[in-house]
Amino acid sequence: MALTLLAAPAVSAAGSGLAFVANERDDTLTILGPDHRVAGTIDSCARPRGMHFSADRKEFFVACADDDQIAIYDTATRELLRRIRGVPAPETFDLHPDGRRLIVSNEEDATATVYDVETGELLAEYETGEEPEGVQVTSGGRLVFVASEAANLVHVIDLDADEVIADILVDTRPRRFALTPDEKELWVSAELAGMINIIDVETLKLVGDIAFLPTGFRPEQVTPVDVIMNSEGSRAYVALGRANHVAVVDVRKREVIDYILVGKRAWGLELSADEKTLYVANGLSDDVSIIDTGTRQATTTIPVGRVPYDVLIDDR
Repeated sequence: MALTLLAAPAVSAAGSGLAFVANERDDTLTILGPDHRVAGTIDSCARPRGMHFSADRKEFFVACADDDQIAIYDTATRELLRRIRGVPAPETFDLHPDGRRLIVSNEEDATATVYDVETGELLAEYETGEEPEGVQVTSGGRLVFVASEAANLVHVIDLDADEVIADILVDTRPRRFALTPDEKELWVSAELAGMINIIDVETLKLVGDIAFLPTGFRPEQVTPVDVIMNSEGSRAYVALGRANHVAVVDVRKREVIDYILVGKRAWGLELSADEKTLYVANGLSDDVSIIDTGTRQATTTIPVGRVPYDVLIDDR
């Protein structure tokens, strides 16, 4: 693994302010400084995709889809620490609240698997529909939601019961999730339907949806992928894929209040800790847009590697 850094800042107790961008076609991670300039590059693994911090944020995990592994890095030094091997085609994942279990979607195997992040041991495996991607664990740690893109299903896994307890039919090609802060609603992006589906977490039933259509685009061009909410649950941001915009949504009213122009195929999203800055990974323009959430404008665009997929920010 090659590591190239360009005057990267030292890590403080509050985090370094660095952002990491997974570039799935370059097999690299681009490091962005707090000044939103490229601070270095890590030669990572084959097709890096989803990323997540450890519970104490001293490490971060990278799904290596074509290496069948999870690579684990030291957040402060950016050095590779270890690998969890034999993870079939990992795409995205979520960390259990206990800090030890990683729940992974295995795209090619139609499964969700659970690994011990310290030992790398496979703890459990659950069948899903074809092409699982999004994974979301509730804060209590009992329920896990997994989106199956090809089956148009959201699978609900009860970890305590060790079984899939529901398969919820949603709109075409579900991709990612966001839970409202009170965890009463689960928002699911339906990529080929051009909308968000909303699931009641208590009843596991669909209770609403939100459609998107920025000016100048046809419905088939609107392909939402990532969705993220602010901490108070008042605003949600949805990356609209080939529509090249991020939608800003009033969560309580379930209404679109703005569309923000970004790069080509807006894909992955991440909010800064103060929620003033939104990072957008643009998969077809090979760059990251930086949005000021106060003005709802993209303030800068940063070229990164080829086909950026996900963003992680070390600022907490």
